[in-house]
Amino acid sequence: MSEPVPAAKAHLSVRGAIVLGVGAMVGAGIFALLGQAGAVAGSAVWLSFLLAGIMCTALGYTLVKFAMRWPSSGGIIVYLSHGFRSRRLVGVAAWLGYLTAIVVVGAMVAASFGDYAADVIADGPSGGWLSKVCAVLLIAFGTWLTIAGPRLVDSVQSVIVGLLLVVFAVFIVGTFSQVDFALLAPSTYPSVNDIIASIALTFFAFLGFAVISFVGDDLPEPRRQMPIALYAALAITTVLYVLVAVCVFGTLPVDEVVAAGPRALAVAAEPTLGQAGYTMMTIAALLATSSSVTAILYSSRALTGALADSGTFPPAFGSRTRLGSHGGLLITAGLTILFVTVLGLGALASVGSAVSLAVFLLVAIAAFRLRSELNASTLLTAAATVISAVVLAWFVVDLFRAQRRSFWFMIVLIVLAVVVDVVWTRRRQSAQDQPA
Repeated sequence: MSEPVPAAKAHLSVRGAIVLGVGAMVGAGIFALLGQAGAVAGSAVWLSFLLAGIMCTALGYTLVKFAMRWPSSGGIIVYLSHGFRSRRLVGVAAWLGYLTAIVVVGAMVAASFGDYAADVIADGPSGGWLSKVCAVLLIAFGTWLTIAGPRLVDSVQSVIVGLLLVVFAVFIVGTFSQVDFALLAPSTYPSVNDIIASIALTFFAFLGFAVISFVGDDLPEPRRQMPIALYAALAITTVLYVLVAVCVFGTLPVDEVVAAGPRALAVAAEPTLGQAGYTMMTIAALLATSSSVTAILYSSRALTGALADSGTFPPAFGSRTRLGSHGGLLITAGLTILFVTVLGLGALASVGSAVSLAVFLLVAIAAFRLRSELNASTLLTAAATVISAVVLAWFVVDLFRAQRRSFWFMIVLIVLAVVVDVVWTRRRQSAQDQPA
């Protein structure tokens, strides 16, 4: 019964972990969020990406310290269980982390893929029925690829991410010389309040770095390889985001980027690279978003299995159910399909950003509390806690003020996580109390 787990451990290289993280981040960030971020941060999106990258590096430091002390496929949820004694807090955080970092992010990136695919197939509108069908097909493909095994995922992700880096290099080289820095002048930036609030949104573009924490058991030497994989993935992605944001907002007015939505990068490539540039970036978008969805589904396999084994999630998410050894993956795919067909891209981005940052704030607090045991810096763990707390508070206030519907959906999601955890805990305790 336990043989498949060791088999998976030896098959994900440190390179595979890096490309898994980069693949997860790039799909969610550049293609799915550029227009959304522009609506908040305006031409200062490049600065917002840079600040979000710095914040993620601080949060990544806490993840690395936890991973070196307790390497596990449960990732951040296992870290929270070590940092807090409250079973309820850890359980609710586990459901919120799962719903946002896995389901909401996966749905958002799949929706972005659907928009690009619908445009290629039939010039279909964003969010239309064809877009949703394409998104569902991508989720199904990512599920199949994950079931096929870590070796295939490693190989496919490496090829896709390699191609993406080449495409982005061509885009940056071809576009940077045409950048009008007057469009990026500080005088064109929105208020400081808006820029700080936007950091939480661009943080969502980096959220894929969390998937690396879920594959600790798949790395041969997690204590040595986890820091390399996480810091390398964050460095590559931060540089990429900043350069691309400069190129896009330096060649197009903010209102045109916002209007283009998830197609902003392809639209920005057309003036300098022509129709070939538009086509190139469209293909890159399809590759990036498909890579991201695959990475997210792959990480969910280990996460849900670990949470089911610990009793945090119901057994249906584990490997010993009627759904077979991939029960958690199949449930995740089903929920992702539900979210992508019901919710719009904007709502997914806003809600996912706020709730995910709240979960990472808890991880930072846990790291600060356990800094001696983790051999972690007091200054860095405190900085991660304070920075993420300030950005989260700023973003929630801005969400309440500007996107009231998304704010209340966020509240509903939190209440749902509490209710689900309470119901499952009571059922589990009732089953344990029954005589054998």
